[in-house]
Amino acid sequence: MKIGIVDYNMGNLASVNNAFKKIGTEAEIVNDADKLKNYDKLVFPGVGAFGDAMEHLRETNLDEAMKEFVKSGKYVIGVCLGMQLLFESSEEFGKHKGLGIIEGNVVKFDKNKMQGHKIPHMGWNKMFVKNDALFEGVNDPYLYFVHSYHVVCDKKYIIGKTIYEYEFVSAVNKDNVYGFQPHPEKSHNAGLKILENFVKL
Repeated sequence: MKIGIVDYNMGNLASVNNAFKKIGTEAEIVNDADKLKNYDKLVFPGVGAFGDAMEHLRETNLDEAMKEFVKSGKYVIGVCLGMQLLFESSEEFGKHKGLGIIEGNVVKFDKNKMQGHKIPHMGWNKMFVKNDALFEGVNDPYLYFVHSYHVVCDKKYIIGKTIYEYEFVSAVNKDNVYGFQPHPEKSHNAGLKILENFVKL
């Protein structure tokens, strides 16, 4: 099993790599678009601004390489910003086009509904999960979140929801592609178990 962690200058790569070491799985950081196809599975992490991330993906041809990898049928999991980039667009600092691998858009938390809750949503929160192989042995876990924007998409893709004053999408699945808003690498045993499940897919 060869797992690649995609490096596009926007991810917390060391902590993701360390999480795989903790579960006894070797992973490699990869930033060469031509080499993505050599991996069995990809982790697509990310921290930062959507527009900057897409610009770097286009400049390095990683955007097209990601789409080709998905078409091959091999598994991908996008984490935090990496999840959001899988969608069609984001309204973060203007309107930006995403990878369009999953239908849906990324919007800012509605401050009018926050009732005193701060943006960004930061810290531990519960994810209410659907029955899915990614969550085997993990029942509605508490996970670590850091984000100001969230996904809006068709309910057929939603496998996890979280409440931060109002309900938002926190995990998705479309065929061989998963998206995960919280950080499994920062979520202790529950997060490591989810990464283990991803390796077994």
